[in-house]
Amino acid sequence: MALITHSQLINAPIGSVFEAIVAGGDFAAWNPTVRASRRLDAGEIGDGTRFEWDLRGFGKVEQELQEFDRPHQVRIVPHIKQLAGGHRFRLTAQGNATRVNHELEMRPKGPFVLLTQ
Repeated sequence: MALITHSQLINAPIGSVFEAIVAGGDFAAWNPTVRASRRLDAGEIGDGTRFEWDLRGFGKVEQELQEFDRPHQVRIVPHIKQLAGGHRFRLTAQGNATRVNHELEMRPKGPFVLLTQ
């Protein structure tokens, strides 16, 4: 299992940063690893909201929002055969800026587990 952590300070209010993170249908506009992105459902964004991303190296991957706690935490969980895990974002307001603590967890599944032993 790989767990990658990172912390960054973004010069924007916590609400704006959180909304950018949970707008998974817009990721292709700013994330270079996402070639195309679209929302798969309708309604208010929250736990269970689903997106599809065309990821470099993986192709089309369905993503789901979990651990949704506006504007403090959300986890983006991919639904992919090769890997389990997800990307957890924890946000803290620091004046007019936002501290974002990232946790990216990647666990191989199925026959891919053998490649890690």
